[in-house]
Amino acid sequence: MSELVTGDAVVLGLRPARLPSRALAAAIDLAVVFFVFILISVVVGVASVTLDEAAVAAITVALFLLVLIGGPIAVETLSHGRSLGKLACGLRVVRDDGGPIRFRHALVRGAMGAVEILMTFGAVACIASLVSARGRRLGDVFAGTLVVRERVAARGSAALPPPPPWLVGRFSRLDLSAVPDELWLAVRQYLTRMHQLDPGVGGSIAGRLADELVARTGIVPPQGIPAAAFLAAVVHERQARDARRAFARVSPVVGPVAAGGSGAPAVSGAPLATAPSGAPGTSGASGSSAFPVPGDGARREAEGSGGVGGSSGGFAPPG
Repeated sequence: MSELVTGDAVVLGLRPARLPSRALAAAIDLAVVFFVFILISVVVGVASVTLDEAAVAAITVALFLLVLIGGPIAVETLSHGRSLGKLACGLRVVRDDGGPIRFRHALVRGAMGAVEILMTFGAVACIASLVSARGRRLGDVFAGTLVVRERVAARGSAALPPPPPWLVGRFSRLDLSAVPDELWLAVRQYLTRMHQLDPGVGGSIAGRLADELVARTGIVPPQGIPAAAFLAAVVHERQARDARRAFARVSPVVGPVAAGGSGAPAVSGAPLATAPSGAPGTSGASGSSAFPVPGDGARREAEGSGGVGGSSGGFAPPG
């Protein structure tokens, strides 16, 4: 990865394209350009049979300049650095600061490309790309550009940290319908990256997100609970509800039914009596439900009497 710093002191993580992918993209572009050049030459040759040799030579030179040099320049300018070959290989030409190229950048790259690619059959371009730390040819150096990869292998999403055991099920009757998807996304991103943040910055972000969540739901978290733990518990509750709804659509609930005597599964916000083994919202050690059931309140209050300093089950809030 190439770390480039913009004028605003922002570090850009660009992935420069290397010689094999650039050579494949250039081969595709050259094949298309030469095909167009030959096709236009045949048409012009048929139309200029009555002209003398000097006129035919002038037309040939003009076609060479317009098609083999002007064509790639026009394509890169109009497509902002994505020619047909680069589009097929997932590449793009950008400025050194990461911005889109303009006509002057494409003009310099095209003029130098005629020398280091067409006239030397790509030998100069290959040597320059191998010597350069970022795989740039001479046209990129003079134009101040860089060919980067746009298609990068997707990274696996980081798992959300589990909430402390004494907070699991505390928000089972919380109304989450007013929480927008944007806020859920912000909370998830914070929880997956909170250990990478500075403790002070992470604490302030967690406090702000917790305040927004409280304003949307109208609940006040218990005193002394860290904001990160509160966010983890609420997100865990939402995931458990989604899992219950998905499980209810796939298979009927087997076993004791929810309070009320009906055979239908419990609705959102009400605890289920049973859940499949290993499903979200269940304790992996005993297999029992992690959500409160009738008569279970005293035991959970006793477990939570240790305060925020109790066992966190692997959850370590920042700060």
